[in-house]
Amino acid sequence: MTTRALILTSSILGENGQSIALAEHFRSLAAGRDDLEITARDLVADELPHLTQPELASWQMPAGERSAEQRELASRSDDLIRELLEHDVVVLAVPMYNLGVPSQLKAWFDRVLRAGETFRYTENGPVGLIEGKRAVILAARGGEYAGTAMDSQTPHLKGMLGLIGIAEVEVVFAEGLAMGESHREAALKEAKQAIEGLVQAL
Repeated sequence: MTTRALILTSSILGENGQSIALAEHFRSLAAGRDDLEITARDLVADELPHLTQPELASWQMPAGERSAEQRELASRSDDLIRELLEHDVVVLAVPMYNLGVPSQLKAWFDRVLRAGETFRYTENGPVGLIEGKRAVILAARGGEYAGTAMDSQTPHLKGMLGLIGIAEVEVVFAEGLAMGESHREAALKEAKQAIEGLVQAL
């Protein structure tokens, strides 16, 4: 059985980004597996615009009643949700920008977190509609934040994934990357070893 993994990168530094390097390490390991298929989406190169009211309204219009403009707007979300559903594992390579996620990644989440499609509201709160998926977060950070009150990024990402039903989430931290060469090398080495274990387990 083939496992399909969707890798999402969102670093504005391109090939110089450490989160990109972690994603490429994951991808290179997967390349040696016949039972592991990779799809990569660069959310900076293929940038999504900020969500607007007309686009939101296009989702709320029945598909058969949408105008040509509404069909085009709705297709952004429709296509991204379809791509997500076609994969078993979502790999998020995430740099930390000002204690948060890149706006490019947030724009992706704004399209796939969609009431009535990937989650629904109930009297007991929202319930995710996506089943059988798992996620891997590859977190690259200049400082050390994991496990502290300043790490708002990790619970935010887990919360957004959990909203749509993806509760099985593994996090690989590469921290302190701006705290000296030896610290950076040690952190990246440890992160890459953790990635190797995750890929072997897929």
